[in-house]
Amino acid sequence: MNDTPSGERTHVGFFGRRNAGKSSIVNAVTGQKLSVVSDVAGTTTDPVYKAMEILPLGPVMIIDTAGYDDEGELGEMRVKSTKQALNRTDIAVLVTDAQTGLGQCERELVTLFEQKNIPFVIAVNKTDEIKGDFSGEKCVHVSAKTGEGINELKERIARLKTDDRDNVRIIGDKLERNDLVILVVPIDESAPKGRLILPQQQTIRDILDADACAVVVKDTELGDAISAMGKKPKLVITDSQAFASANRQTPQEIMLTSFSILMARYKGFLDTAVEGAAAISSLQDGAKVLISEGCTHHRQCGDIGTVKLPAMLRKFTGKDISIETSSGREFPDDLSKYSLVIHCGGCMLTPRDMSWRMNEALDRGVPFTNYGVAMAQMQGILKRSVEIFPQLHEKL
Repeated sequence: MNDTPSGERTHVGFFGRRNAGKSSIVNAVTGQKLSVVSDVAGTTTDPVYKAMEILPLGPVMIIDTAGYDDEGELGEMRVKSTKQALNRTDIAVLVTDAQTGLGQCERELVTLFEQKNIPFVIAVNKTDEIKGDFSGEKCVHVSAKTGEGINELKERIARLKTDDRDNVRIIGDKLERNDLVILVVPIDESAPKGRLILPQQQTIRDILDADACAVVVKDTELGDAISAMGKKPKLVITDSQAFASANRQTPQEIMLTSFSILMARYKGFLDTAVEGAAAISSLQDGAKVLISEGCTHHRQCGDIGTVKLPAMLRKFTGKDISIETSSGREFPDDLSKYSLVIHCGGCMLTPRDMSWRMNEALDRGVPFTNYGVAMAQMQGILKRSVEIFPQLHEKL
């Protein structure tokens, strides 16, 4: 449970006005002092994220947010951060206290939950001090001070989980028992020392869960590995940066795709990414392209997002393109100035967060694609790279 990556955890966000007791409820629910508690309004200034396990829900990411009624210039920035936290929240807990009740602040939050289709429960705090009339199926009476109702709240949170991703596969549903799959993992300056990156690990596990065989090679060894196999591989999966090399070394009768393309499928935006990639050919001088990553890491000289992709875009289009980047939880509020958004596979982001980012682009008429799809498009092998998905393949 402790090793479950952020993108695979249910994100539970706690929202409410200042001094409603959000942080106290978070601490009571988790059984840990995750958040600083004070009688001073506005103690929580930025969303606090903590990965942990809550039974019976399982591995979760707890989000303790700033008060939604915060004031002043800094308060507005805190409220903005709270709204951004909503975009990655799978289950919301609206914390109010029995004395204050449900006011304008709470009603606005409920409206946001409903607009974003986020299931929620209302935790009526401080019921040890006053018993207000808070009837309704969404209300749970709790006391962070005495522990009253906390177990019931956790049970209610668990029952709100409606997105069952246990049956969502990366590639295993396209494999049969004893199928042979070769995974191409370049070992260069951008490869983390002593380990594989998350999409590679997850793909290997999914192949094994399908009772298929995974063979891992470097990009320089792919051709020799295929020749040495006594059995023809069904599929080659490559790091997107080695797409061109893998394409040259893989016979046409063997299907080829990339980890990034598989992650786009796993996160639910592959069809959109394939459609969005067509926009690359129509980019003009001065066009702004956003290249976004869901994680934060040390940028190296050969970084894909800030070096390789921009160079490839400018070479392919022959245009003077302006590149902007974002990483981690930062993502522009207004995408209207961009001609294209190219996102990573989103392995560290939840499907809800990826869906929000995609829809933010589409709602403004901005094409949205991802690293692997974009690179396959620019190298003329996009149709081949989605051959493993017949319905998508037929559209190209």
